[in-house]
Formats: sequence, structure tokens, C-alpha cells
Amino acid sequence: MFDAIDQKILKIIQTNNLTPQRDIGEKVGLSAAAVQRRIKKMRELGIIEKDIAVIDREKIGNNVTILVELFLDSEKIEKIDALKKKFETISEIQQSYYVTGESDFFLVIVVPSMAHYENLTRRIFFGDENIKRFRTIVVMGITKNSLELPLNLLIPNEK
Repeated sequence: MFDAIDQKILKIIQTNNLTPQRDIGEKVGLSAAAVQRRIKKMRELGIIEKDIAVIDREKIGNNVTILVELFLDSEKIEKIDALKKKFETISEIQQSYYVTGESDFFLVIVVPSMAHYENLTRRIFFGDENIKRFRTIVVMGITKNSLELPLNLLIPNEK
């Protein structure tokens, strides 16, 4: 089912999910109804996970972006799974990555202030006996902020 036309559709809607299906159809050579069916199928298959709005963090007062590297005391799977679930419930954690190497997790956190971040660390890091230590990196500026996946590698080059 997933073919080059689906990839072209994904490339368009990753950039602007509100692009009318008629316009998408013109770009990929399908009717609006065919585009609608393909998008519906990609949602059913889980290829399209969410339809979201990207919000300007500074305009809503979340001015501080922080990268956090976490080091765990125990790597027992139950404790790791518990942390994963915990991170999913904390709205300030934008992204959570379970990683290999010296550290165990990388988190991307967005907060309105360093005072807010300090309170958050007390609640989620210092309050968890399995977190051995963490390293905080404050972002000075964002040069790219995207969730778009590189689909151009999947689609044959077009000229």
C-alpha cells in the first residue's frame, strides 16, 4: 500500500497539514477523494501518528529550552519502564529519548523560567532514587525546530 505517491503526500502534509486535499491531488496526480482515502489509510496504519499545531513557545511564555542528560542508578527494565511512563505524563518534557552509551536518557524540556525548572528538577529528578545524576544544558538559541522526517531519501529524485 505505501508507495511513492503516499510519500509525496506525506512530504506535503508534514510541511502544512492544512493543505487542501484538492491542492495535494494536483501536486501528486490524484483526485481529492483519492488523496483523502490514502491519508485515512496512513492514519489507520499508524504512519500518521498525530495531527498537531506547532506553537511558538516564546509567544506563550515558555522561553527556556533545556536539554537534560540522565544517568540512572539501576538499569532494571521495570525501573526504566516506570521512568518512561513518568516522563510521558510531564507536560514540560517535550521529548524523551532512551539512549545507549554512558547516559540513559536525553530529555528536551521547555519551561517559562529557570525557577520553574528548578522546581521541576526537585519533583522529578531529586525525588527519584533511581536517578543517579543529571546534566543540564540550557539552550541559548534554536536554529532549527522541526518534526519533519526526511522523506526525500525514499522518493526517487525528480527533476
